[in-house]
Amino acid sequence: MSGMDKPFRVERDSMGEMEVPCDRYWGAQTERSRLNFPIGSGIETMPREITHAFGILKKAAAVANNRLRSERMTDEKLKYLSLAADEVISGALDDHFPLVVWQTGSGTQSNMNANEVIANRASELAGKKLLHPNDDVNMSQSSNDTFPTAMHIAAVIAIEDRLFPPLEKLISTLSRLEAENAGVVKSGRTHLQDATPIAFSQEISGWRTSLERDRELISAVLPYLKRLALGGTAVGTGLNCPDGFDRAAAEAVSQLTGKDFVTAENKFHALTSKDEIVTAHGAVKALACDMMKIANDIRWLASGPRLGLGEIRIPENEPGSSIMPGKVNPTQCEQVTMVAVQVMGNDTAISMAASQGNFELNVFMPVIIYNFLQSVRLLGESIASFDERCVSGIKADREKMNSNLHNSLMLVTALNPYIGYENAAKTAKLAYKENISLREACLKLGYLSADEFDRVFRPENMV
Repeated sequence: MSGMDKPFRVERDSMGEMEVPCDRYWGAQTERSRLNFPIGSGIETMPREITHAFGILKKAAAVANNRLRSERMTDEKLKYLSLAADEVISGALDDHFPLVVWQTGSGTQSNMNANEVIANRASELAGKKLLHPNDDVNMSQSSNDTFPTAMHIAAVIAIEDRLFPPLEKLISTLSRLEAENAGVVKSGRTHLQDATPIAFSQEISGWRTSLERDRELISAVLPYLKRLALGGTAVGTGLNCPDGFDRAAAEAVSQLTGKDFVTAENKFHALTSKDEIVTAHGAVKALACDMMKIANDIRWLASGPRLGLGEIRIPENEPGSSIMPGKVNPTQCEQVTMVAVQVMGNDTAISMAASQGNFELNVFMPVIIYNFLQSVRLLGESIASFDERCVSGIKADREKMNSNLHNSLMLVTALNPYIGYENAAKTAKLAYKENISLREACLKLGYLSADEFDRVFRPENMV
């Protein structure tokens, strides 16, 4: 410590004294963790969403304690604790939460970080030593029920406030593109091979509905994420927690967030199982999978400009090569696909972590929520950028679509009811072999007259 420039103060915990920087509100336990886990290069800190969620739950717990234990959580203590917690919630005290993800699997040090910061800041605001980190800020709580509660609060806020808004906007953009491209017929494709015709608006509707379904699947899990472990304390029994605290705390969290949180019915489950997080992230992963598919469709359709499919044009945002002048790449599609890969990897980490832990506690919680929040954050930002810088500017090249459509051999499918599958296959193969039109091949084989062919061969009626 002596080699550091900043002055220190002495803080104490059950293990003894620790020197803590004077310009920081954290205490001895936070400092021990900061020194004991030099992992992640100081970059992979506990997500700020968790920090802010701790501010919410600490304030909510104080409100509940004030209602149920007013002789201990006095009005004065509640007042200053709430002021300090509000600063945590707003992010004003982010610099006072230095701990990394790679710490104890219960998140105990992060819980104590919140307790110490709020206690010291509240005491500073009060002008006296008013609050104790354990006795007051952590009253009726344990790290074992606060950290899973913070996980659920952070997950719900991230999904509803950071993921859903850009997702809704992208869905709206796709709806607009559907309307703009009504009646535009193009070739469908399966197995990367020509298939029967499809309206471009129908193709877009497939993208839109995929995203709408993903939103519904994620929404279906949210009620389970809104069940909070707070009130279970150390092992789920609620030791040292007054009767009714769990319900009162959940009500306070709901009031603070504007979201309908409730207490978990079974605290033993709430502490040890992470099935809600796993299921929610699975639905988030489904969204990532669909985003990967949509981005790939768009960059295939925009491939070229001369030697690819070239059926749509997308915005040109930046030069695509340091050596090939004039080259422009589908960079927004590429960022989407990379984000999707990261989310899929995160799902594996979350699944493995959720299967671990023993008896009354999962001890992989920090890595679970780190990956979960990264997935939601990345997807929300990726979707917003993709919408603004790519999808909103998609333009159909109707001439190229029409040309590709009429060059497709799979239009021969329209002839099946009139000449049969076998003869239609012979027609397609002859047209391909001799590089002639389907019409010429059909007439050459004598299956239909020119008038008959023109009467039944209407690609626009095949969608």
